[in-house]
Amino acid sequence: MRILSKRQLKELVLYSPQHIARLEKAGQFPQRVNLGPCRVGWVEDEVLDWLQQRLDRREAPSRHSS
Repeated sequence: MRILSKRQLKELVLYSPQHIARLEKAGQFPQRVNLGPCRVGWVEDEVLDWLQQRLDRREAPSRHSS
């Protein structure tokens, strides 16, 4: 298991830290892991799964297509 730092997360997910925090609070983004008093990280596999879910939705055929 690999833990991503804030910098590494920002390279993968092009959202602002504030938006990521909002998504986390809403249960729409993988939760951060507290690593110490001033250090947090995210489980890489969870973030990659989250990104894959977005790609799958984009690639899924629309129900409204003719």
